[in-house]
Amino acid sequence: MRARLPRKTRTYLRHARAVSYLIWDDAIETSSAVMVTAFRGWFDVGNAATGATHWLTDFANVSMIAHFDTEDLFDFTQERPNTSLNDGIREIKWPYVEVYTALAKNNAELGINRDLVIVYGAEPHLRWPTFTTDLMSVVDATDSTLLVTLGAHISGVPHTRPFEVSGSTSDVELSKDLGLGLPSYEGPTSLVGVVHEQCDERGIQAVSLRVGIPHYVTGGPNPKGSRALLERLERITGIPTGWSQMDEAAALWEDKVNEAMEGEDEVAEYVRRLESRADEKTADAIPSSEDLAAEFERFLRIRDTDTP
Repeated sequence: MRARLPRKTRTYLRHARAVSYLIWDDAIETSSAVMVTAFRGWFDVGNAATGATHWLTDFANVSMIAHFDTEDLFDFTQERPNTSLNDGIREIKWPYVEVYTALAKNNAELGINRDLVIVYGAEPHLRWPTFTTDLMSVVDATDSTLLVTLGAHISGVPHTRPFEVSGSTSDVELSKDLGLGLPSYEGPTSLVGVVHEQCDERGIQAVSLRVGIPHYVTGGPNPKGSRALLERLERITGIPTGWSQMDEAAALWEDKVNEAMEGEDEVAEYVRRLESRADEKTADAIPSSEDLAAEFERFLRIRDTDTP
């Protein structure tokens, strides 16, 4: 059971905001859910994080239970709406943030045995404190006992090697159980940092997963980055994500990058140096028998408990 703030503090947080931007669309049936969030923007290089959450909504049987009224959350000169024509009729697609649920009872054939809440869309430009308070109300309403944020950042990795995913949590016991690090970053933050602060203040267990994207190919979509995030998400939660079904898309993406590099000798040489560095790092990181035993014990401990 997660800790609760004192009643006076919770009342103050509830009434401190002038307005709520959250709109409920459907009934809530979840309990002891895992919430997964991703926001397109500064912390979503190559759209790898939002690509992972979008994949989840396609992989599982989901329904949208809520969305945010984004008109006062965005500067539309920065996050411009998209226009399209449907049979000659113009349609405008505005930036959005939506909330979906994948109920365990509707996904038994996929092996999903725990309710899942998925929140994704564009990172708002404005009113982060109010937006985050609204997001925490979704955590409460869906009885989410673990919140996982997905992100993607620029890294000096080659596109031809597996992408590394780092994870952290401020919960010391959870970090030991899941083999995660403790937060160490200081500096300018994205909305994800604000979300984690709110989780810490409210006693909600939260995990940050971040994938490194090659700095020389940052355009999206990046299915290889999404695949890496989904694989790590499945490892720490035990919830099937279908990440292996992205193998073909990831391989096609890698082939396209290789084609774009043809004839670029300097770039190719630079990538070879990155590959050599990555291979050396991998060799140094081969786990010992003691490390493997500890990892197996951690897996058994997670499997035999009701919480991740």
